[in-house]
Order: sequence, then structure tokens, then C-alpha cells
Amino acid sequence: MWNYGRTFLLLAGLTALFMAIGYLIGGEGGMTIALLMAGAMNLFAWWGSDRMVLSMYGAEEVDGRSAPALHGLVAQLAERAGLPMPRVYIIRNDQPNAFATGRNPENAAVAASTGLLDQLSHEEIAGVLAHELAHIRNRDTLIMTITATIAGAIGMLVNLAFMFGGGQRNGENGQGGGIGIVGSILLMIVAPIAAMLVQMAISRAREYEADRLGAEICGRPLWLASALGRLDDAAYRIANPEAEHNPATAHMFIVNPLHGGSMDNLFSTHPDTANRIRRLREMAGADAAPPGWQSGGPPRPWGRGRAGAPSHRSGGGAGGPWG
Repeated sequence: MWNYGRTFLLLAGLTALFMAIGYLIGGEGGMTIALLMAGAMNLFAWWGSDRMVLSMYGAEEVDGRSAPALHGLVAQLAERAGLPMPRVYIIRNDQPNAFATGRNPENAAVAASTGLLDQLSHEEIAGVLAHELAHIRNRDTLIMTITATIAGAIGMLVNLAFMFGGGQRNGENGQGGGIGIVGSILLMIVAPIAAMLVQMAISRAREYEADRLGAEICGRPLWLASALGRLDDAAYRIANPEAEHNPATAHMFIVNPLHGGSMDNLFSTHPDTANRIRRLREMAGADAAPPGWQSGGPPRPWGRGRAGAPSHRSGGGAGGPWG
């Protein structure tokens, strides 16, 4: 419950910061314009954010025929979570990772990288997908889209303030507004940092909650804990070029896809992985095997035998069901 309250307060603070910057730049008129800008950008994000992000990563939609193992696992987990079946996508990227997107559970999508499907066991993949379904059930995908949109709009406002010098210090009509050149420079430095801190704090709060709910969905916290350890290690060794070119989307992934530290501090988009694993291990001490869970069979169900398709990698061998 505290995570939800903190998320609300952080979102309110980010919105207030956005409107305050508008006021500093143009007084009451600037604040009104800032509010209208935020509304327009959020409306666009509401309807088009999922398609935009999926296209950004070259995600390919799959179904029960093209990727039966993956699609079937998502369907099983979605049923356990009480969710409509989301669209399923595969990203051709060697870094094992995954994310969810969509404005609500009825218009959601889950995307997994080929690295995830090749390198993790069936149980670990189930834990990762359950985590992403938890984001969908908690409507985190909408929260993070709004957060990223407002944070981006703050950067746009700051650039406008610098371009136009922030107006006169007291305004021509004596009603205030405008911060001058020096104020614009300070605003250009401070405002994006403040927005980034709030955005990252929201992301970390939602990740802890999604870990908890994801562990409940798959029924085995240790599956997710094992996956997080392997994903975090791989993120340091394997680059994700698309994420490096679009760092504003890093908070969407289950682990930080960017090269750089994962310390649980103000400048981290994700909680420290060791802290996440510790919490999941604490959950595992009281959790029993989930009733009715269907075993995934072999640790890697993505090979030719289960999917009926060769690997995507040169040289053949056990691969994924994407052909």
C-alpha cells in the first residue's frame, strides 16, 4: 500500500514541478500552457505509447502457431493472474530482458528478447513473464508512460526557456513570470535532474511491487529470483543497442538494459538486484507449490522439439520458436 501512496505523491510532485516551470517561464499564462501541453502529450501517450515502443525495438508479434511454447506460457500465467490474454512479442536481441506495455489490461502487450528465451530455463522465463503481467495488472505501464511523458515535457519547457531567455524578470505587465537568462540556465540544469529523480523513484517503487505480485502469479518466488540474478549479470556483459539509443525507455525493462551500475540510489532506474532477490527469497520461505500449476517440462521448451522451428542463430542448435 505504501508503494501506491508513494507513487501517487511522486506523480503529483512531478506534475507540480511541470506547472511550476511553466509559471516561472511565463507567469500564469505559462502555467496554463504547460498544463495544456501535458494533457495533449499524455493523450498521445495513452493511445500510441505501446505501438511506439514496440516499433522502437523492432518487436515481432507471435501467436500460438508461430511460437506455441512462449504463447502458451503467457496464456497460462495470464489465466492465473486473472488477466485478458495480452499480445505477445519477441525482440531479436541477445541481451536477456523483457518488458510490458499498453494503456490497460485489455490493450496490453508483453515482449521478450531472444536472449531471454535462449539463455533462461522454463521456470525462470515463467518468473520473468509473471513479473511483466504483474505490471499489467497493477496498470504500471500507464503510470510509467505518463511519468516519462511529463519528464520529457519538462525538458521541452526548459529548452524553450533557454531559447527565449525566460522573459523579463517581472514581466512587462508587472504581474511576475519570467526568470531571465541566468534563471533559465539554472532551470536548464536543475529541472531535468529533479524530473529524472522523480521518474526513477517511481520506477523503483513499481518494480518491488511487481516482483511481489509476479512471484504470487507464478507461485514460486525463487523462479523470479534466479532469473533476476542471471539477467542482471547478462546486462553488464551483453549490450542492448536499441536501449542505449533510447535510454528514456530503460525503466520499462525488468532489469536495467543500459551498461552502468545498478546501485539502489537516486540515479538508478531499478532497485538493486540483490535487494530484489533478498525479498523474493524471504517470500519463498512461506510459499508452497502453487496448486494446479502445469510443469513446463524440460528446462528449455524453446527448441525444435517443442516449437517445430529451427534456431534464429546461425549454426542451428536449440533455439526459439520464432523461426
